[in-house]
Amino acid sequence: MDWKLELVAVPVSDVDRAKDFYTRQVGFNADHDHTVSDDIRFVQLTPPGSACSIALGKGVIDAEPGSVKGLQMVVDDVAAARARLIENEVDASEVQDFPWGLFVFFSDPDGNGWALQQMKPQG
Repeated sequence: MDWKLELVAVPVSDVDRAKDFYTRQVGFNADHDHTVSDDIRFVQLTPPGSACSIALGKGVIDAEPGSVKGLQMVVDDVAAARARLIENEVDASEVQDFPWGLFVFFSDPDGNGWALQQMKPQG
């Protein structure tokens, strides 16, 4: 039996601002934006090439905006990914070299923390 992680809820204070950040600045695809009621709005966004999406909105998660840390995406070229983020006015760290990979770190407007990892060749 496969167990696939396909959706992670990310708490935000301003849904429109967060949607704009993730789509326009980071480059996620906007899959769904559905207002169910005055209390529930569901927005699903997916990083290009990813099988896992994020959900943000109103009434989606009962957590403090900015409280999610350690979200991680793997990229083929972390320097190119960083350059794209910087070009789109995302405050991204310099490339950091660890024994387990090359990393760039950034946060969304609420402070939810992300890492981009470029795997190092095995051997």
